[in-house]
Amino acid sequence: MTRLRDTHAAHDPHCPWHRRARHAVGHSLRIRLVLVFMALAVTVAITFMGGVQKAVAVGWKEAARPLLMDYVDRLTAEIGSPPSIERAQAIADRLPVTLRIDGPQIHWASHPDQPRPDWMSDKFRKQDHWAGDESGHNLLQRTTADGHHIEFGLNALSWEKRPRIAWGTLTVLLLLTALAYVYVRHLLRPLDDIRQGAQRFGNGNFAQPIPVRHAHRPDELGQLAATINTMGDDIHQMLEAKRALLLAMSHELRSPLTRARLNTELLPETADVEAQRLALLRDLGEMAGLITDLLESERLAGRHAALHREPTDLTELAREVIAELGSRHAGAAQIVLHAPPDLPAVRLDRSRLRLLLRNLLDNSLRHSESAALPPELHLRLEGDRRVVELEVRDHGRGVPPEHLPHLAQAFYRPDTARQRTTGGVGLGLYLCRLVAQAHDGQLHMRNAEPGLSVTVRLPVVE
Repeated sequence: MTRLRDTHAAHDPHCPWHRRARHAVGHSLRIRLVLVFMALAVTVAITFMGGVQKAVAVGWKEAARPLLMDYVDRLTAEIGSPPSIERAQAIADRLPVTLRIDGPQIHWASHPDQPRPDWMSDKFRKQDHWAGDESGHNLLQRTTADGHHIEFGLNALSWEKRPRIAWGTLTVLLLLTALAYVYVRHLLRPLDDIRQGAQRFGNGNFAQPIPVRHAHRPDELGQLAATINTMGDDIHQMLEAKRALLLAMSHELRSPLTRARLNTELLPETADVEAQRLALLRDLGEMAGLITDLLESERLAGRHAALHREPTDLTELAREVIAELGSRHAGAAQIVLHAPPDLPAVRLDRSRLRLLLRNLLDNSLRHSESAALPPELHLRLEGDRRVVELEVRDHGRGVPPEHLPHLAQAFYRPDTARQRTTGGVGLGLYLCRLVAQAHDGQLHMRNAEPGLSVTVRLPVVE
């Protein structure tokens, strides 16, 4: 239920952005791969920079200590003793450093607006070996002969470019991420072709194979597409062979059935053979009906199923079907028809819709023999009168929930004993589904508690 709710939320424009983002991350292999690459890149960069910084801190500090001490001594000597503010200012202007002089005669700072660096504090001098040597002598602080203390520091204004460097680094990272996404999308684009091809094969359309990228030298996805194409060809051949076998058997059986029915009707209508004669005619009629259903199912299952649409009065057609069923079912006359008086004529294939109604009502009558209420047929217009809806409901025992998704499959029977009193050969609901799909409609089934409800929704064609 949670997965279904997330799927609906992902397509809802009013859904919060974080839920749509969570759905996108959870269901997009591309986004997950890009996020993994980003996390890997950031981790490698941080690890590399930390390692380099540690190596520099450990190795280069010791190597640069004597050079720094010598350079600071030279700058101190250049300032002089007593210190010359002019020379100190010249050094501060020439180099990215700050100077602070404190003593008996001079209290001067080259950059008085800048706070004193933290590394000049006693705590820093104890923790960082850049601040002093092992004897406690500070590397960046000197005392002149006349008692003045000179402190050197880095000019904070020289680091003004750091934010721009950070934004530039972030921009480059985002650009690389976008390029990585584009490249990953290009690499995984065959997955879209494979998904669309699998959907076509599932719908019975084998005319267009899945395109194979670099067919002369395919990668893993290309090999997968080629394998699925081979599987699709095999399935198509098996389906065509099955269809050809059913059509051949149906056509070949019609002639002997016609002869058998003719010979049965020519039997003398005497009292001693009348019962057997009628039973034989009934069985032959059922066999002829089965062959007709097989041929009709193959016509409707084909990609070029042709419909003869004409304005059809559904209420009148429903009454005709109920009257026809009255000759076979005693309870057909009790079927309750619910139809609005202003139901207009709809352009449908009248013969196919007659087949659909006959099968649905016959099925409901068969499962309503011990029910307290007769079957019901509801005709109505839904969706601003753009969809015509037919619902047939019985008040029998219903169907176990595990069988509902399979009832409209060919030759499927919940009753494994396949008794005639509990159903036919499993083509009735299958034909109803094919008729609905041929009209670009849908067939839904549910347990109405009690009984089974079958709803057919057909779009209205102008």
